[in-house]
Amino acid sequence: MKKTLIFGNGCFWCTETIFQRIDGVELVESGYSGGSYTNPSYEEVCSGKTGHAEVIRLTFDSDKISFQDLLKVFFETHDPTTLNRQGADIGTQYRSIIFYKDESEKEIAEAYIQQLNHSGLFKSPIVTQLMEETIFYKAEDYHQNYFNLHGENPYCSLVIRPKLEKFMAKSGNLLK
Repeated sequence: MKKTLIFGNGCFWCTETIFQRIDGVELVESGYSGGSYTNPSYEEVCSGKTGHAEVIRLTFDSDKISFQDLLKVFFETHDPTTLNRQGADIGTQYRSIIFYKDESEKEIAEAYIQQLNHSGLFKSPIVTQLMEETIFYKAEDYHQNYFNLHGENPYCSLVIRPKLEKFMAKSGNLLK
């Protein structure tokens, strides 16, 4: 069954790159969600004034991969304990956020966060926001499929590639 899910966990170029390689994920779109502006631009989102986060919208086959498995990947591929920041990317647009569709998804995400907080995996508490799904605005075309088209870009080489390689080495069972 096809479903969609919206995650924000830092730069959408990084997040898009990871989720594109997961079996059962059919489409990954970079965009913006969670703010007050209608149809914001990248520059407006980066200003911090719109309230939007950089996010990805996944279209996935829930018969091949579960919401819980996607949550696992989400939490394993960023630091959910840093508020409004991922590495050198700083600002509310880089916050850790899960947009849920219904109470069931919210409860599953809350339970997963609680489990992680009690596991000792992270030294600090998780600050990931849970927000009811809002309008997703697709980012400009030049942001789509960024790593695959611009892998030689210094940001891709120095930031995205090591993150991707670490994920692929650790999560081979989830790969296409």
